[in-house]
Amino acid sequence: MRHLRQEVEPGSVGLDAEALDRLDRHFARLVDDGRLPGYLVAVSRHGRVAHLTTYGRRDREAGLPVESDTLWRIYSMTKPVTSVAALMLLEEGRLGLDDRVADFLPAFAEPRVHVGGKGPDTTTRPAEQPILIRHLLTHTAGLTFGFYHAHPVDGLYRDAGLESSVAPGADLAGTCDVYAGLPLQFEPGTQWNYSVATNVLGRVIEVVSGQDLDVFLHERIFRPLGMADAGFHVTDEQAGRLAELYGDDEGGITPIPGLPLRGRPRFLSGSGGMVATAHDYHRFMEMLRRRGELDGTRLLRPGTVDMMAANQLPGNADRRSFGSPVHQEPGNAGLGFGLGVSVVVDPALTRAPSSEGAFGWSGVATTTFWVDPRRDLTVQFLSQLRPTASHSVFPELKRLVHEAVRS
Repeated sequence: MRHLRQEVEPGSVGLDAEALDRLDRHFARLVDDGRLPGYLVAVSRHGRVAHLTTYGRRDREAGLPVESDTLWRIYSMTKPVTSVAALMLLEEGRLGLDDRVADFLPAFAEPRVHVGGKGPDTTTRPAEQPILIRHLLTHTAGLTFGFYHAHPVDGLYRDAGLESSVAPGADLAGTCDVYAGLPLQFEPGTQWNYSVATNVLGRVIEVVSGQDLDVFLHERIFRPLGMADAGFHVTDEQAGRLAELYGDDEGGITPIPGLPLRGRPRFLSGSGGMVATAHDYHRFMEMLRRRGELDGTRLLRPGTVDMMAANQLPGNADRRSFGSPVHQEPGNAGLGFGLGVSVVVDPALTRAPSSEGAFGWSGVATTTFWVDPRRDLTVQFLSQLRPTASHSVFPELKRLVHEAVRS
């Protein structure tokens, strides 16, 4: 267990303390008004933590406060970690961006693409090209999520019991076999559709490395970086620090079930299964900010991190223009996608003030992070609310951090 601590005063690294106070007051109001249970926000510049605030409760019913060592379900902030693991194997020559997924997972050898119909009346055709590793990393494989309710293939995922992306009673290998037996929404490489792709990538990592995903991540990423609490389940010692998960409805916010479980899960989700502290994720962000190295430990070469953080969508497109219909929304304008992370390609189009080249990702329980290379800045925000509708937490956070950067 390690605590994240403030290391320098904001002004010493070009941040406006009054603007950061405004940030704190804004989010404190959301807690006081019953719209968030509690939160932690950390802003670091030049590798030093210059602002760290905890507010509200990690468990409202028990009256337990958010603390710097609170454990959080980070859900989709797991995806960049899994992507880094894949890129480590790429650097070792054990995996290539243009390798066929079927070379490692034979169930994907003959993908079929949706043509028309739905349910039992679905028609498909053979895919014209194979699914590649780069398609998994960029969410352009044609895979989807069952919870979208936007395309007939989403419905086929639900029919297969995949509304939560896990095949009932199956482990990661078995679930990926179920994915492989379903049609693709589109020809690989032709659209962007956020999907179960990172779960498939996690299974590829297992096959290539010969290790279970949790073991590989622990040995190759968590332990070298000093991410002491990161993992796929909570121990008895950790359990008291895990924040309660909440949902919202007309009556306010109430506790809801959520991963991770006590004890090692059968299904190791490289897409969204991790728990971590702010200290853990700070270490991961700082490794990315320093282009693959932290405190003498190098996980990736600088050029690999640069490639990860560069837009990989064709023609430098953004997620709105290249996205499947469900993603053609204003919030995706100006945002491309790299290898496992979102990338700002046109700040003039983004919903909130951003720097070109800033990259990061968010989780469904109101967690987010980004690395801003131009401003030498890393930011993370952690809460535990799964909202029923989109909210303005992340755009407001980016606006308020933007206002705090003086130079």
